[in-house]
Amino acid sequence: MSEVNLTSKNYSEEVEKSTIPVLIDFWATWCGPCMMEAPVIEELANELDDVTVGKINVDTESDLAIMYGVMSIPTIMLFKNGECVYTGVGYRSKEELLEIVEKYR
Repeated sequence: MSEVNLTSKNYSEEVEKSTIPVLIDFWATWCGPCMMEAPVIEELANELDDVTVGKINVDTESDLAIMYGVMSIPTIMLFKNGECVYTGVGYRSKEELLEIVEKYR
């Protein structure tokens, strides 16, 4: 499965109504650590069949960033049954993200 570009238009369907966990990367093109995180997120999206991996560009989807109080990026959030169960700010390695996903599967 490839990563999903989340927007205010598809957010409810992809996250709030999802029956599987959803890992979200809040990012921006001008953010250096976000660019380091991007290949990790892409790898996870390609490897995890039972988790939706999405990205939210805070510059184009500021309403979603504001909704969750995202003040620094990259911010990683994990949702289960439409509820945020994990929030982390800053770069996370693939191993760290896999541990987080495993904890809430």
